[in-house]
Amino acid sequence: MTNKPKILIVYTGGTIGMVKDYQTKALRAFDFSRIIDKIPELEQLDCEIESVSFKEPIDSSNMNTTYYVDILEIIETNYSRVDGFVILTGSDTMSYTSSAISFMIENLQKPIIFTGSQLPIGDLRTDAKENLITSIEIAASRKKDVPIISEVCLYFEYKLYRANRTTKISAEQFEAFASKNYPALAESGVHLNFNEHLLSQPIRAKSALVIRKKLVTDVVILKLFPGITAEVVKAILSIQHLKGVVLETYGAGNAPNKPWFLDLIEKAIQNGIKIINVTQCSGGSVILGHYDTSLGLKSIGVIGGIDITTESAIAKLMYLLSEDLDAEAFKLYFQKSLRGEISEK
Repeated sequence: MTNKPKILIVYTGGTIGMVKDYQTKALRAFDFSRIIDKIPELEQLDCEIESVSFKEPIDSSNMNTTYYVDILEIIETNYSRVDGFVILTGSDTMSYTSSAISFMIENLQKPIIFTGSQLPIGDLRTDAKENLITSIEIAASRKKDVPIISEVCLYFEYKLYRANRTTKISAEQFEAFASKNYPALAESGVHLNFNEHLLSQPIRAKSALVIRKKLVTDVVILKLFPGITAEVVKAILSIQHLKGVVLETYGAGNAPNKPWFLDLIEKAIQNGIKIINVTQCSGGSVILGHYDTSLGLKSIGVIGGIDITTESAIAKLMYLLSEDLDAEAFKLYFQKSLRGEISEK
């Protein structure tokens, strides 16, 4: 008889872990050790559930790379004894956090499902219960005693996505996330249906889990807009110790082809700064050289981000900068799919 999967809920903060004090009307952090009391439906799941919480819940806006490491250390400590993880974080920065975690873990063979909610767990109309229940069910799902999911995912409002393909698109709708360049990995309706042909294939060999806790945070996102000045671009590219830039361009990777702009970008690249070109569009791909307004960027060594999201690009940039790669290897690995985050050329 197969043992029930053990799932660890990790609460870091965010709306999902809040309950309302109906006397004071104030929100307070929920005690996840009493999760069964609040959501008795969890007892119907064929798994064992444990929980651990950050001592102080972290709001989305305060999430940073130090907390990424805290999440990783909880995963690392419990990896050998549990079968899957459900990570609860604030939804505003969830795509950034989950993307980073996907790069910081190599040879993952168990599910790590990020989720959260738009309304607190104690609200009458909350989306928290469904998101949490289904995330646990997904983390516990097995086929021939092997986890169906063996990658970092994000579940929200009936859809499971590859985490490093997601972007938050709404602050008000329950359907808060989208994955414009990669289909949903699973959909929850009357049945929980996995699109197995889209999943990362589990590592069959007994490859040891590798966790990398170092990220280079000397990076910036530079979003272009009509009227951006040379002074602004120069000031950003002159930031002390800057090592990487995610350049949000127009359409298929287009940018001003004025000499002042290209000269500043080229000088930054010559100074060793890695510059990644991603599109401002919610979907689609950067195709450097497709239009005349991107030829210049291509010729001076800007790296085309293809169809990677901004959230994933900044996480991957932080990760690869820590690996001390030369320029050629850096470009090769950035444009290579490491965790399913990018469609290779």
